Amino acid sequence: MAKLTKKQKESLSKYDQSQHYSLEDASSLIKEITNATFDASVDVDIRLGVDPRKADQMVRGVVALPHGTGKDIRVLVLCTPDKEQEAKDAGADHVGLDDYIAKIEGGWTDIDVIITTPNVMAKVGRLGRVLGPRGLMPNPKSGTVTLEVGKAVKEVKAGKIDFKVDKTGIIHASVGKVSFDPEKIQDNVKELVNTISRLKPSTSKGTYFKSIHLSSTMSPSIKIDKGSFQGI
Repeated sequence: MAKLTKKQKESLSKYDQSQHYSLEDASSLIKEITNATFDASVDVDIRLGVDPRKADQMVRGVVALPHGTGKDIRVLVLCTPDKEQEAKDAGADHVGLDDYIAKIEGGWTDIDVIITTPNVMAKVGRLGRVLGPRGLMPNPKSGTVTLEVGKAVKEVKAGKIDFKVDKTGIIHASVGKVSFDPEKIQDNVKELVNTISRLKPSTSKGTYFKSIHLSSTMSPSIKIDKGSFQGI
């Protein structure tokens, strides 16, 4: 077992790892137990009672966080020339098509989100082996394959994120920064949880939300009391 550092011991001394905290308390506590010298991300891990191996229990969706993620999201729009200006005006960081497809095929993935139009998906589709494992492949369900590229860019820049349950039944999502006020962290977590609650598969039996943990990039995790949320 790895030896704990002085900072890790200090963080663990500030709370009880076995206890479940209210979302309100956890949103304040996460700021106290984070010792990073940078503005660390605040993340939520939600374990669901689903079997992701079954297609009808794959939980995925999008949510617009009320206060954004605090990150500068780098957006690439792959589109035909008639849509380029719309994408640029909306704040896209990179706009084009064939040149960027060639760059990605060469290994370039220095972006966070790719938005494209339906009429170029035939070209973008061949990038699946590069983009798929990195979670960058555009998808109509997440709103990243659309004719309204300007609207999509603005939503992503404002804090719209997509999420998907992994093979172990857990959804991982970034919901802000440690510098956020606790109230903003709470609002973002509630919006995410409420969105996921509406996506419960009809074939999923038993407890849907098994556990919810809050952590930062450089902190241990805090167990959240599910009583902090209504209707889950």
